[in-house]
Amino acid sequence: MVFSGAVFPEKIFGLLAGLYLLMRVAAVDIGSNAIRLLVSSIIRYNEKDTIKNLEYIRFPLRLGQDVFSRGRISEETEEKFIKLMSAYKQLLDLYEVIAYRACATSALREAENGAMIATRVFEQTGLPLEIISGEEEAELINMALFKFIDEKSYLHVDVGGGSTELNLYVDKKKIASESFRIGSVRNMENGKFPDEWLKLDFWIHEHVSKELYPVTAIGTGGNINKLYELATVKSKKNKSLSLAELHHVHTYISQMSVEERIHQLMLNPDRADVIVPASRIYLHVMQMAKAKKIVVPDLGLKDGIIQSQYLKVKNQIPNYHSPN
Repeated sequence: MVFSGAVFPEKIFGLLAGLYLLMRVAAVDIGSNAIRLLVSSIIRYNEKDTIKNLEYIRFPLRLGQDVFSRGRISEETEEKFIKLMSAYKQLLDLYEVIAYRACATSALREAENGAMIATRVFEQTGLPLEIISGEEEAELINMALFKFIDEKSYLHVDVGGGSTELNLYVDKKKIASESFRIGSVRNMENGKFPDEWLKLDFWIHEHVSKELYPVTAIGTGGNINKLYELATVKSKKNKSLSLAELHHVHTYISQMSVEERIHQLMLNPDRADVIVPASRIYLHVMQMAKAKKIVVPDLGLKDGIIQSQYLKVKNQIPNYHSPN
């Protein structure tokens, strides 16, 4: 966690009677397909804290395209990445963010020049960048996920550009977790990775036993949110898709060209080409686990980072009183 030079909670100021802005925290999620910045305000009302998202930016810089095809990030992409990190750092300063964390996942993790680029980012922008493991990535996402989990059996499926994380929950406890080198950009660039698919299938067979049925999937990642929107089932009380509904939308978009997805479905170009390989991963996991439904809570790594920064600030700053 990084504490910036911003004001600390001792200097909170009133917005309305009984309503106060305590601080701002932020997350930088450096993925394989896009890089996200989320700035959130911590608002206190009647002694209770609420996290309110203030600014969200998603920039389509595809680090994974270089890494998964060449093993390293190209000079051209590196220069764009440095400029983007500089812009994000300036926004963190302008918003007077008190604590933030910038986390890079599979693309920088696997790039032979990833560590060097992270060092250069800090030297040129002042933004400390952490290259985290798949396990830590899953743990951070899970921090934002717990409120969607009850005593039933859940299989969390997080599909990113370069990796897929699976987490199995039973009775509100995580009992198994694994990261796989399967992702929307990776599969588009380098094919199907049969050994890694076999590893994933074996993990599901080993951990998702009949005693846990029925299992409900929970899907995170930008592609599952877009698949939900395309399925046109927003009238549902709970934000979820059945296996049949997901299969239907997958078949529908698979029959379209990338250009048709952009112009007819109004998808961004960096979403239009990866959404089909991503949907295959979600479908495959659901079928293997015999999950008939997938819940789509619309959260990801950035939300877990925000939650972790809020909790750490609350625990580390003197005279900060926790909500009841």
